[in-house]
Amino acid sequence: MTLHHLLQLAKKRQVKLQRSLEKHQFNWLFNATTLRQHDVVLAQAESALQNKSAHENLQVCLNSPDPLVRQGTQLKLELEKSFSECLSGSSNERILIQIPDARFSPAGYSLFSNLMESLNYIGIPARALGWDEDVQQALDQFKPTVLLSSDNHEYLRRIDWDVIARYKVNQPLRVGLSAALEEYESTPLLPRLAWAKQHQIDFYYSYRDEDYVKTRQEYQPFFDAGFEIVFIPFGANTLHYFPVAGFERDLNYVLMASRKREHIAYLKNIAHQYSGFLDGPGWKQVKHFQFNRERDRYIYARAKVGLNVHLPEQIHWACELNERTYQLAACGVPQLIDHPMLLNKVFGPQSFFIAESPAQYDQLFKGLMQDPQLGIEKALYAQREVFAGHTTLHRAKSLIDQLKLLEQS
Repeated sequence: MTLHHLLQLAKKRQVKLQRSLEKHQFNWLFNATTLRQHDVVLAQAESALQNKSAHENLQVCLNSPDPLVRQGTQLKLELEKSFSECLSGSSNERILIQIPDARFSPAGYSLFSNLMESLNYIGIPARALGWDEDVQQALDQFKPTVLLSSDNHEYLRRIDWDVIARYKVNQPLRVGLSAALEEYESTPLLPRLAWAKQHQIDFYYSYRDEDYVKTRQEYQPFFDAGFEIVFIPFGANTLHYFPVAGFERDLNYVLMASRKREHIAYLKNIAHQYSGFLDGPGWKQVKHFQFNRERDRYIYARAKVGLNVHLPEQIHWACELNERTYQLAACGVPQLIDHPMLLNKVFGPQSFFIAESPAQYDQLFKGLMQDPQLGIEKALYAQREVFAGHTTLHRAKSLIDQLKLLEQS
Protein backbone atom coordinates (compact mmCIF):
# COMPACT_ATOMS: atom_id res chain seq x y z
CA MET A 1 0.00 0.00 0.00
CA THR A 2 1.42 3.39 -0.99
CA LEU A 3 2.01 6.29 1.38
CA HIS A 4 -0.79 8.20 -0.36
CA HIS A 5 -3.28 5.41 0.37
CA LEU A 6 -2.12 5.18 3.98
CA LEU A 7 -2.62 8.92 4.42
CA GLN A 8 -6.10 8.68 2.90
CA LEU A 9 -7.04 5.85 5.25
CA ALA A 10 -5.71 7.79 8.23
CA LYS A 11 -7.71 10.86 7.20
CA LYS A 12 -10.92 8.83 6.81
CA ARG A 13 -10.37 7.22 10.20
CA GLN A 14 -9.81 10.63 11.77
CA VAL A 15 -13.06 11.95 10.25
CA LYS A 16 -14.94 8.87 11.46
CA LEU A 17 -13.58 9.26 14.99
CA GLN A 18 -14.44 12.96 15.01
CA ARG A 19 -18.02 12.23 13.93
CA SER A 20 -18.32 9.50 16.54
CA LEU A 21 -17.14 11.93 19.22
CA GLU A 22 -19.62 14.60 18.08
CA LYS A 23 -22.47 12.08 18.13
CA HIS A 24 -21.49 10.93 21.63
CA GLN A 25 -21.34 14.53 22.89
CA PHE A 26 -24.73 15.30 21.31
CA ASN A 27 -26.34 12.33 23.06
CA TRP A 28 -24.57 12.98 26.37
CA LEU A 29 -25.59 16.65 26.52
CA PHE A 30 -29.16 16.13 25.31
CA ASN A 31 -31.70 18.09 27.33
CA ALA A 32 -33.10 15.99 30.19
CA THR A 33 -36.57 17.58 30.07
CA THR A 34 -36.91 16.67 26.40
CA LEU A 35 -36.13 13.06 27.28
CA ARG A 36 -38.59 12.96 30.18
CA GLN A 37 -41.50 14.52 28.32
CA HIS A 38 -41.17 12.59 25.04
CA ASP A 39 -43.60 9.79 25.87
CA VAL A 40 -45.93 12.19 27.68
CA VAL A 41 -46.21 14.42 24.58
CA LEU A 42 -46.96 11.40 22.42
CA ALA A 43 -49.63 10.18 24.85
CA GLN A 44 -51.21 13.64 24.97
CA ALA A 45 -51.30 13.78 21.16
CA GLU A 46 -52.91 10.34 20.99
CA SER A 47 -55.50 11.46 23.54
CA ALA A 48 -56.24 14.63 21.56
CA LEU A 49 -56.64 12.55 18.40
CA GLN A 50 -59.28 10.47 20.15
CA ASN A 51 -61.13 13.73 20.85
CA LYS A 52 -60.50 15.26 17.44
CA SER A 53 -64.10 16.37 16.95
CA ALA A 54 -63.47 19.05 19.57
CA HIS A 55 -60.16 20.21 18.08
CA GLU A 56 -61.25 20.06 14.44
CA ASN A 57 -64.77 21.42 14.79
CA LEU A 58 -65.21 23.87 11.90
CA GLN A 59 -66.71 26.73 13.88
CA VAL A 60 -64.23 26.32 16.72
CA CYS A 61 -61.33 26.49 14.26
CA LEU A 62 -62.74 29.43 12.29
CA ASN A 63 -63.15 31.34 15.55
CA SER A 64 -59.87 30.29 17.16
CA PRO A 65 -57.82 33.04 18.84
CA ASP A 66 -54.82 31.69 16.87
CA PRO A 67 -54.65 33.42 13.44
CA LEU A 68 -52.83 30.43 11.95
CA VAL A 69 -55.69 28.12 12.89
CA ARG A 70 -58.29 30.54 11.49
CA GLN A 71 -56.44 31.09 8.23
CA GLY A 72 -55.44 27.45 7.76
CA THR A 73 -58.99 26.27 8.29
CA GLN A 74 -60.35 28.71 5.70
CA LEU A 75 -57.64 27.78 3.20
CA LYS A 76 -58.33 24.08 3.74
CA LEU A 77 -62.04 24.59 3.08
CA GLU A 78 -61.34 26.42 -0.17
CA LEU A 79 -58.75 23.87 -1.32
CA GLU A 80 -60.99 20.88 -0.69
CA LYS A 81 -63.92 22.54 -2.42
CA SER A 82 -61.72 23.10 -5.47
CA PHE A 83 -60.20 19.60 -5.62
CA SER A 84 -62.86 17.22 -4.32
CA GLU A 85 -63.74 14.81 -7.18
CA CYS A 86 -62.40 17.40 -9.63
CA LEU A 87 -61.26 14.73 -12.13
CA SER A 88 -64.10 12.28 -11.54
CA GLY A 89 -65.39 11.03 -14.88
CA SER A 90 -62.76 12.95 -16.89
CA SER A 91 -60.04 10.30 -16.82
CA ASN A 92 -59.94 6.53 -17.21
CA GLU A 93 -56.79 6.15 -15.12
CA ARG A 94 -56.71 3.65 -12.25
CA ILE A 95 -53.45 3.88 -10.29
CA LEU A 96 -51.92 0.92 -8.43
CA ILE A 97 -49.10 2.07 -6.13
CA GLN A 98 -46.64 -0.27 -4.44
CA ILE A 99 -46.44 0.97 -0.84
CA PRO A 100 -43.67 -0.30 1.46
CA ASP A 101 -44.10 -1.31 5.07
CA ALA A 102 -43.64 1.81 7.24
CA ARG A 103 -40.99 -0.06 9.25
CA PHE A 104 -38.93 -0.62 6.10
CA SER A 105 -39.26 2.93 4.79
CA PRO A 106 -41.21 5.57 6.75
CA ALA A 107 -40.48 8.09 3.99
CA GLY A 108 -41.62 5.75 1.21
CA TYR A 109 -44.74 4.80 3.13
CA SER A 110 -45.57 8.46 3.68
CA LEU A 111 -44.96 9.57 0.09
CA PHE A 112 -46.85 6.78 -1.62
CA SER A 113 -49.72 6.76 0.88
CA ASN A 114 -50.16 10.51 0.47
CA LEU A 115 -50.23 10.18 -3.32
CA MET A 116 -52.75 7.34 -3.23
CA GLU A 117 -55.03 9.19 -0.84
CA SER A 118 -54.83 12.40 -2.87
CA LEU A 119 -55.62 10.64 -6.15
CA ASN A 120 -58.72 9.10 -4.63
CA TYR A 121 -59.75 12.50 -3.27
CA ILE A 122 -59.66 14.15 -6.70
CA GLY A 123 -61.69 11.34 -8.22
CA ILE A 124 -58.99 9.04 -9.62
CA PRO A 125 -59.30 5.45 -8.33
CA ALA A 126 -56.05 4.50 -6.59
CA ARG A 127 -55.14 1.43 -4.57
CA ALA A 128 -52.13 0.17 -2.64
CA LEU A 129 -50.18 -2.85 -3.76
CA GLY A 130 -49.23 -4.16 -0.34
CA TRP A 131 -45.62 -4.87 0.53
CA ASP A 132 -46.17 -8.63 0.50
CA GLU A 133 -49.31 -8.77 -1.63
CA ASP A 134 -49.70 -11.09 -4.61
CA VAL A 135 -49.56 -8.88 -7.70
CA GLN A 136 -51.82 -11.15 -9.78
CA GLN A 137 -54.59 -10.82 -7.23
CA ALA A 138 -54.22 -7.02 -7.14
CA LEU A 139 -54.34 -6.80 -10.94
CA ASP A 140 -57.42 -9.01 -11.18
CA GLN A 141 -59.28 -7.15 -8.44
CA PHE A 142 -58.40 -3.56 -9.31
CA LYS A 143 -57.64 -3.64 -13.05
CA PRO A 144 -55.18 -0.73 -13.00
CA THR A 145 -54.09 1.33 -16.00
CA VAL A 146 -50.90 2.50 -14.24
CA LEU A 147 -48.56 0.75 -11.78
CA LEU A 148 -46.07 2.83 -9.82
CA SER A 149 -43.11 1.17 -8.12
CA SER A 150 -39.61 2.22 -7.13
CA ASP A 151 -36.37 1.39 -8.93
CA ASN A 152 -35.00 -0.32 -5.86
CA HIS A 153 -34.24 -4.01 -5.42
CA GLU A 154 -36.43 -4.42 -2.34
CA TYR A 155 -39.42 -3.10 -4.27
CA LEU A 156 -38.78 -4.82 -7.58
CA ARG A 157 -38.13 -8.28 -6.15
CA ARG A 158 -41.60 -8.31 -4.59
CA ILE A 159 -43.34 -8.03 -7.98
CA ASP A 160 -43.69 -11.00 -10.32
CA TRP A 161 -42.71 -9.34 -13.58
CA ASP A 162 -43.86 -12.32 -15.67
CA VAL A 163 -47.35 -11.68 -14.32
CA ILE A 164 -47.05 -8.02 -15.32
CA ALA A 165 -45.92 -8.98 -18.83
CA ARG A 166 -48.83 -11.37 -19.32
CA TYR A 167 -51.31 -8.77 -18.03
CA LYS A 168 -49.98 -6.14 -20.46
CA VAL A 169 -50.69 -8.39 -23.43
CA ASN A 170 -54.45 -7.92 -23.09
CA GLN A 171 -54.84 -4.92 -20.77
CA PRO A 172 -53.70 -1.29 -21.06
CA LEU A 173 -51.13 -0.99 -18.28
CA ARG A 174 -48.28 1.49 -18.04
CA VAL A 175 -45.55 0.88 -15.48
CA GLY A 176 -43.54 3.71 -13.95
CA LEU A 177 -40.42 3.53 -11.78
CA SER A 178 -38.56 6.17 -9.77
CA ALA A 179 -35.75 7.90 -11.65
CA ALA A 180 -32.88 7.18 -9.24
CA LEU A 181 -29.32 8.35 -9.93
CA GLU A 182 -26.42 6.06 -9.14
CA GLU A 183 -24.64 9.02 -7.54
CA TYR A 184 -26.91 8.74 -4.51
CA GLU A 185 -26.35 5.24 -3.15
CA SER A 186 -28.08 3.54 -6.04
CA THR A 187 -26.79 0.80 -8.34
CA PRO A 188 -25.26 1.60 -11.77
CA LEU A 189 -27.84 3.23 -14.04
CA LEU A 190 -27.18 1.67 -17.44
CA PRO A 191 -27.87 -1.93 -16.31
CA ARG A 192 -31.06 -0.71 -14.64
CA LEU A 193 -32.18 0.97 -17.85
CA ALA A 194 -31.46 -2.23 -19.76
CA TRP A 195 -33.56 -4.16 -17.23
CA ALA A 196 -36.34 -1.60 -17.65
CA LYS A 197 -36.34 -2.08 -21.43
CA GLN A 198 -36.40 -5.85 -21.02
CA HIS A 199 -39.35 -5.68 -18.59
CA GLN A 200 -41.38 -3.14 -20.60
CA ILE A 201 -41.16 -0.25 -18.17
CA ASP A 202 -43.03 2.63 -19.78
CA PHE A 203 -41.83 5.76 -17.99
CA TYR A 204 -40.02 7.09 -14.95
CA TYR A 205 -41.10 9.60 -12.32
CA SER A 206 -39.13 11.89 -10.04
CA TYR A 207 -39.74 13.83 -6.84
CA ARG A 208 -37.08 16.28 -7.95
CA ASP A 209 -37.59 19.69 -9.55
CA GLU A 210 -38.20 19.50 -13.29
CA ASP A 211 -35.56 22.09 -14.23
CA TYR A 212 -32.99 20.29 -12.10
CA VAL A 213 -33.69 16.93 -13.75
CA LYS A 214 -33.62 18.36 -17.27
CA THR A 215 -30.36 20.21 -16.76
CA ARG A 216 -28.36 17.76 -14.65
CA GLN A 217 -26.28 15.66 -17.02
CA GLU A 218 -26.54 12.47 -14.99
CA TYR A 219 -30.23 12.16 -15.98
CA GLN A 220 -29.45 12.20 -19.70
CA PRO A 221 -29.21 8.37 -20.00
CA PHE A 222 -32.92 8.12 -19.14
CA PHE A 223 -33.77 10.32 -22.11
CA ASP A 224 -31.17 8.68 -24.38
CA ALA A 225 -32.84 5.33 -23.67
CA GLY A 226 -36.15 6.76 -24.86
CA PHE A 227 -37.84 7.20 -21.49
CA GLU A 228 -39.92 10.17 -20.37
CA ILE A 229 -39.86 11.39 -16.77
CA VAL A 230 -42.93 12.77 -15.01
CA PHE A 231 -42.62 14.93 -11.92
CA ILE A 232 -44.29 14.49 -8.53
CA PRO A 233 -42.60 16.96 -6.16
CA PHE A 234 -43.12 16.67 -2.44
CA GLY A 235 -46.05 18.54 -0.93
CA ALA A 236 -48.24 18.74 2.16
CA ASN A 237 -51.04 16.22 2.44
CA THR A 238 -53.58 18.66 3.84
CA LEU A 239 -55.99 15.83 4.54
CA HIS A 240 -53.69 15.12 7.50
CA TYR A 241 -51.45 18.14 7.94
CA PHE A 242 -53.48 21.20 8.94
CA PRO A 243 -53.85 23.38 12.05
CA VAL A 244 -56.07 22.27 14.93
CA ALA A 245 -57.63 24.34 17.68
CA GLY A 246 -57.36 24.33 21.46
CA PHE A 247 -53.61 24.15 22.07
CA GLU A 248 -51.01 26.41 23.61
CA ARG A 249 -47.63 26.61 21.92
CA ASP A 250 -45.83 25.20 24.93
CA LEU A 251 -43.07 23.21 23.18
CA ASN A 252 -40.01 25.29 22.35
CA TYR A 253 -39.38 23.24 19.23
CA VAL A 254 -40.59 20.19 17.38
CA LEU A 255 -38.54 18.04 15.02
CA MET A 256 -39.97 14.83 13.58
CA ALA A 257 -37.36 13.36 11.25
CA SER A 258 -34.98 10.45 10.79
CA ARG A 259 -31.64 11.21 12.40
CA LYS A 260 -29.02 12.52 9.99
CA ARG A 261 -25.44 13.58 10.58
CA GLU A 262 -26.35 17.16 9.59
CA HIS A 263 -28.67 17.45 12.60
CA ILE A 264 -25.75 17.38 15.03
CA ALA A 265 -24.08 20.49 13.61
CA TYR A 266 -27.30 22.49 13.52
CA LEU A 267 -29.00 21.27 16.68
CA LYS A 268 -26.28 20.47 19.23
CA ASN A 269 -26.69 23.73 21.16
CA ILE A 270 -30.48 23.91 20.81
CA ALA A 271 -30.98 20.28 21.88
CA HIS A 272 -28.75 20.86 24.91
CA GLN A 273 -29.97 24.27 26.09
CA TYR A 274 -33.70 24.01 25.36
CA SER A 275 -36.40 21.45 25.95
CA GLY A 276 -38.63 20.44 23.06
CA PHE A 277 -39.91 17.41 21.21
CA LEU A 278 -37.83 15.22 18.93
CA ASP A 279 -39.04 12.00 17.30
CA GLY A 280 -38.07 9.76 14.41
CA PRO A 281 -36.05 6.69 13.42
CA GLY A 282 -32.40 6.50 14.37
CA TRP A 283 -32.34 8.82 17.38
CA LYS A 284 -30.87 7.24 20.50
CA GLN A 285 -33.32 9.31 22.51
CA VAL A 286 -36.32 7.68 20.74
CA LYS A 287 -36.77 4.11 21.91
CA HIS A 288 -39.85 2.98 20.00
CA PHE A 289 -40.64 5.12 16.98
CA GLN A 290 -44.05 4.60 15.37
CA PHE A 291 -45.08 6.50 12.25
CA ASN A 292 -48.51 8.14 12.63
CA ARG A 293 -49.34 11.01 10.31
CA GLU A 294 -52.77 11.42 11.95
CA ARG A 295 -51.10 12.25 15.25
CA ASP A 296 -48.43 14.64 13.98
CA ARG A 297 -50.66 17.72 13.64
CA TYR A 298 -51.49 17.54 17.35
CA ILE A 299 -47.80 17.79 18.18
CA TYR A 300 -47.09 20.53 15.65
CA ALA A 301 -49.97 22.52 17.14
CA ARG A 302 -47.90 22.94 20.32
CA ALA A 303 -44.67 24.07 18.63
CA LYS A 304 -43.27 27.57 18.98
CA VAL A 305 -40.77 26.65 16.25
CA GLY A 306 -40.54 23.83 13.73
CA LEU A 307 -36.93 22.83 13.12
CA ASN A 308 -35.92 21.73 9.64
CA VAL A 309 -32.54 20.61 8.31
CA HIS A 310 -31.87 19.31 4.80
CA LEU A 311 -29.43 16.84 3.28
CA PRO A 312 -26.19 18.07 1.65
CA GLU A 313 -27.45 17.30 -1.86
CA GLN A 314 -30.53 19.47 -1.19
CA ILE A 315 -28.25 22.29 -0.06
CA HIS A 316 -25.86 22.09 -3.00
CA TRP A 317 -28.36 21.33 -5.79
CA ALA A 318 -31.71 22.97 -6.59
CA CYS A 319 -33.31 19.54 -6.53
CA GLU A 320 -35.99 19.38 -3.82
CA LEU A 321 -37.31 20.51 -0.47
CA ASN A 322 -38.07 17.83 2.08
CA GLU A 323 -41.67 16.92 2.95
CA ARG A 324 -41.30 18.57 6.33
CA THR A 325 -40.98 22.02 4.72
CA TYR A 326 -44.51 21.72 3.34
CA GLN A 327 -46.02 19.94 6.34
CA LEU A 328 -44.84 22.52 8.87
CA ALA A 329 -46.12 25.33 6.64
CA ALA A 330 -49.55 23.72 6.27
CA CYS A 331 -49.85 23.16 10.02
CA GLY A 332 -49.02 26.79 10.70
CA VAL A 333 -45.73 26.26 12.50
CA PRO A 334 -43.12 29.05 12.37
CA GLN A 335 -40.23 27.35 10.64
CA LEU A 336 -36.48 27.66 11.19
CA ILE A 337 -34.75 26.19 8.18
CA ASP A 338 -31.32 25.91 6.63
CA HIS A 339 -30.96 27.09 3.02
CA PRO A 340 -31.63 24.37 0.42
CA MET A 341 -30.93 25.74 -3.03
CA LEU A 342 -34.48 25.22 -4.30
CA LEU A 343 -36.08 27.16 -1.44
CA ASN A 344 -36.12 30.59 -3.11
CA LYS A 345 -37.79 29.16 -6.23
CA VAL A 346 -40.67 27.54 -4.34
CA PHE A 347 -41.29 29.94 -1.43
CA GLY A 348 -40.89 33.65 -0.94
CA PRO A 349 -38.32 35.08 1.50
CA GLN A 350 -41.13 36.12 3.88
CA SER A 351 -42.08 32.50 4.64
CA PHE A 352 -39.29 31.17 6.87
CA PHE A 353 -36.41 32.03 9.17
CA ILE A 354 -33.52 31.00 6.91
CA ALA A 355 -30.07 30.21 8.31
CA GLU A 356 -26.94 30.10 6.18
CA SER A 357 -24.90 28.35 8.88
CA PRO A 358 -25.26 26.46 12.17
CA ALA A 359 -24.21 29.60 14.03
CA GLN A 360 -26.96 31.66 12.41
CA TYR A 361 -29.42 28.82 13.08
CA ASP A 362 -28.61 29.13 16.80
CA GLN A 363 -28.93 32.90 16.69
CA LEU A 364 -32.32 32.86 14.94
CA PHE A 365 -33.65 30.22 17.33
CA LYS A 366 -32.67 32.29 20.36
CA GLY A 367 -34.45 35.29 18.85
CA LEU A 368 -37.62 33.25 18.40
CA MET A 369 -37.43 32.02 21.99
CA GLN A 370 -37.16 35.59 23.25
CA ASP A 371 -40.15 36.69 21.15
CA PRO A 372 -42.21 33.78 19.72
CA GLN A 373 -44.60 36.29 18.09
CA LEU A 374 -41.86 37.01 15.53
CA GLY A 375 -42.75 33.75 13.82
CA ILE A 376 -46.46 34.34 13.30
CA GLU A 377 -46.34 36.61 10.23
CA LYS A 378 -43.86 34.38 8.43
CA ALA A 379 -45.89 31.28 9.26
CA LEU A 380 -49.06 32.95 7.94
CA TYR A 381 -47.28 33.73 4.68
CA ALA A 382 -45.86 30.21 4.32
CA GLN A 383 -49.26 28.70 5.05
CA ARG A 384 -50.87 30.73 2.25
CA GLU A 385 -48.15 29.68 -0.16
CA VAL A 386 -48.40 25.96 0.56
CA PHE A 387 -52.20 25.84 0.30
CA ALA A 388 -52.06 27.84 -2.94
CA GLY A 389 -49.85 25.44 -4.85
CA HIS A 390 -47.84 22.91 -2.87
CA THR A 391 -50.19 20.23 -1.55
CA THR A 392 -50.40 16.58 -2.55
CA LEU A 393 -53.77 17.36 -4.14
CA HIS A 394 -51.97 19.69 -6.56
CA ARG A 395 -49.33 17.00 -7.16
CA ALA A 396 -51.94 14.28 -7.80
CA LYS A 397 -53.78 16.39 -10.38
CA SER A 398 -50.51 17.31 -12.07
CA LEU A 399 -49.58 13.60 -12.29
CA ILE A 400 -52.80 12.78 -14.14
CA ASP A 401 -52.25 15.74 -16.50
CA GLN A 402 -48.71 14.53 -17.24
CA LEU A 403 -49.86 10.93 -17.82
CA LYS A 404 -52.39 12.23 -20.33
CA LEU A 405 -49.65 14.07 -22.20
CA LEU A 406 -47.47 10.95 -22.16
CA GLU A 407 -50.28 8.95 -23.72
CA GLN A 408 -50.62 11.51 -26.50
CA SER A 409 -46.89 11.67 -27.27
